[in-house]
Amino acid sequence: MARTDALLRLHRSLSARRDELRKRLGGELHDLANFRRGETGDAADLAFDSGSEDVSSQIAELESRELSQVDRALLQLKRGSYGICEGCGKKIPVSRLSALPFSTTCILCQREMEIHGSYLDHPGKPDWTKVSDEQSSLDDSRDIDLAELEVDFSSSR
Repeated sequence: MARTDALLRLHRSLSARRDELRKRLGGELHDLANFRRGETGDAADLAFDSGSEDVSSQIAELESRELSQVDRALLQLKRGSYGICEGCGKKIPVSRLSALPFSTTCILCQREMEIHGSYLDHPGKPDWTKVSDEQSSLDDSRDIDLAELEVDFSSSR
């Protein structure tokens, strides 16, 4: 029952964050659209205004990505799949969801994704150990002299 209560609390939190992001994005996009380029001023004023526009644009992009993640989490809540790790299929601890409500992986799978680029228990993931095993079985005792290599640079373009 405690997990259900925590998920309901997270739903309210996600909904509030979604509404806040939508409001902020609406204001930022409105400000960017109404940016006055024809205002009089010196080069420093124009440079400052341009820099401010760039920062506002980047913030809007980050908030837009977060909004997508929040919307996805709310959809998962509606479908009943919220809080299930996409890597291993186990329940994501409530403490992790409280810290990052739109998380889609448990800490272990997230760590594996950051280190190896895929989940350990994910079906169909590439088995990179075979690559390293093949490399170790090669005859590394032979040295290559670059002077012996022939390269033809005369190919026409």
